[in-house]
Amino acid sequence: MESAALPLDQVLVGDSLQVMEQLPPESIDLIFADPPYNLQLRQDLWRPNLTRVEGVSDAWDQFSGFAEYDAFTTTWLTACRRVLKPTGTLWVIGTYHNIYRVGYILQNLDYWILNNVVWVKTNPMPNFHGVRFTNAHESLIWAQKERGQRYTFNHRAMKALNDGLQMRSDWHLPLCSGRERLRTNGVKAHSTQKPLALLYRILLASSNPGDVVLDPFFGTGTTGEAARRLGRRWIGIERDPQYAELARQRIAAVGAPPPAEVLQTHNPRREPRLPFGLLLENGLLSPGQLLYFGRESAISAVVQADGYLEYDQQRGSIHQIARLLQPGPCNGWTLWYYHDPHSEQRQPIDHLRKQLQETFYSPLEDEE
Repeated sequence: MESAALPLDQVLVGDSLQVMEQLPPESIDLIFADPPYNLQLRQDLWRPNLTRVEGVSDAWDQFSGFAEYDAFTTTWLTACRRVLKPTGTLWVIGTYHNIYRVGYILQNLDYWILNNVVWVKTNPMPNFHGVRFTNAHESLIWAQKERGQRYTFNHRAMKALNDGLQMRSDWHLPLCSGRERLRTNGVKAHSTQKPLALLYRILLASSNPGDVVLDPFFGTGTTGEAARRLGRRWIGIERDPQYAELARQRIAAVGAPPPAEVLQTHNPRREPRLPFGLLLENGLLSPGQLLYFGRESAISAVVQADGYLEYDQQRGSIHQIARLLQPGPCNGWTLWYYHDPHSEQRQPIDHLRKQLQETFYSPLEDEE
């Protein structure tokens, strides 16, 4: 593999630490990591009906102790930091067995933690012995590489996904089961396969179409499937050839990514910024006209010829005067209303701005 090129949309078989060393520095937009949890199970777990629980007993989850696990964690998180872009972010998932140690090491490596998200399992495995609370959640840490850098967060996409409500940090999603659970000869193909819904949400929230997503512990490819469905490029690293082949088959079955126009997340912050004064210059508002602070409010301000508003003998922009009336962060475009003579109702001045944006940024038609 040439160090100058990224092996996009491929499952790379090998040790994640060795493979990441071959990736170019600062080339990855987003990393999702589902590392070994270091569960250290000491005995089989049996249900009341005397059937054995298929727990995590794989060799890849075995460590001699905390010191070995911490060294392993430090090494792979350091490798991730090298390949992440300065604007990149990283998600890592775990349980109480490991997530606190991972968080401590993340901070020691100068990652900046953005959120701690709790995945609340709607169908958790019960505690069969009744000696502790049922473990009904896992934790996800979302961290950025460089504190203060601009990073991707598609707030409006998360709000739309959540029926118009701001997405919270407690995510209620079921475990991977039923037809989604990959099986080989009737047995779970992977003991810790994550649900597609979880990865879909993570990628939609913190990446954009065309971004490169890396999963250094790829398993059976849930990250790759979510990336394919959302038009992201992906790289998976998996040391088990059987898991890698299952992942390839699974992602190939998804088919071609959807068309680009359905993948874009609407974000007003990405729209071209137009100054309020353009509404005056283009005749959409007039000097001396009244703007109202709300659809039903009696509070009004007078539009000045230079694009300022005057209210109570004070002059300022639509945002400055709005902050006088409503302290704190506010957006004057959505708070100020004008009287629309066509509908005989008040409309937000943002309607006029959108008219201008269509005029400014629509392709010109050929003149006859």
